Amino acid sequence: MSKNTEYQKIERRARTGRIFSNIVIYTLLALWGLVVLFPFYWMLLTSVKSYGSYNAEHVPSFFTLSPTLQNYVDAFTTVNLGKYLLNTLVFTLATTAIMLAVITLSAFAFARLEFRGKNLVFTLFLSLMMIPNELVIITNFTTVTDLGLRNTFLGLILPSVTSVFYIYLLKENFAQIPDELYYAAKVDGTSDLRYLRRVMIPICRPTLITIIILKIIECWNSYVWPRLITDDPDYYLVSNGIQEIRENGFGRENIPAMMAAVVVISVPLILLFLIFRRKVMAGVARGGTKG
Repeated sequence: MSKNTEYQKIERRARTGRIFSNIVIYTLLALWGLVVLFPFYWMLLTSVKSYGSYNAEHVPSFFTLSPTLQNYVDAFTTVNLGKYLLNTLVFTLATTAIMLAVITLSAFAFARLEFRGKNLVFTLFLSLMMIPNELVIITNFTTVTDLGLRNTFLGLILPSVTSVFYIYLLKENFAQIPDELYYAAKVDGTSDLRYLRRVMIPICRPTLITIIILKIIECWNSYVWPRLITDDPDYYLVSNGIQEIRENGFGRENIPAMMAAVVVISVPLILLFLIFRRKVMAGVARGGTKG
């Protein structure tokens, strides 16, 4: 009986320790979550405050009793936010579609096809990841300018249609598919492209979805390259449009309308991630698994 009592005391102490540890961990996580989410809350709150009430606040208020959507109307009517959104949508969809075709064919070639010097070529290809982005931007800027593609969608899109990292990630996923499937398909007379389309792409769909989402986010948030290659407002993306709004005085004077514009730009990416977050996690996990 004494031994059982002692074991019960040890078990209770261990259980108490685990409960206390969980309380501390979840409390810290909750506090960190509040810190991370507070800027989004402040952005949304400011966007629904009227211009007069916002300027009348000597001490910032953490809530409002009279929300308004007029700031969202001003964001679309006072500045050309709709045009910026349309340009960004065209740029994002075109870049993502072309890049997906390029990296899929490249990853298939490195993962499944046999040709002389494949490993050496792939190693040299990976070494491109060591080149600073600043050098790549300078080279791309010079090339696009010499081709006369400034202030065009083609000039915006071309430098972003490939990615060494995405090719490597997809190639590792393709390499996990058993070789026996490929040999069996070849015996049946299946072409390489058909095998890629019917077998490899469906198996690696989570990784492809992850790449698509990450590329969409990358294109949507693109700033440096569009800022360099375009000075015509007809080709501004949302990131450049927001900067233009801030610089022309409207964004500095009407902060609530500026926040409304930022909300409109941010919501699509937030919804995209929330809808496909499980796919993203599954694709990343699969990309990190070998064998």
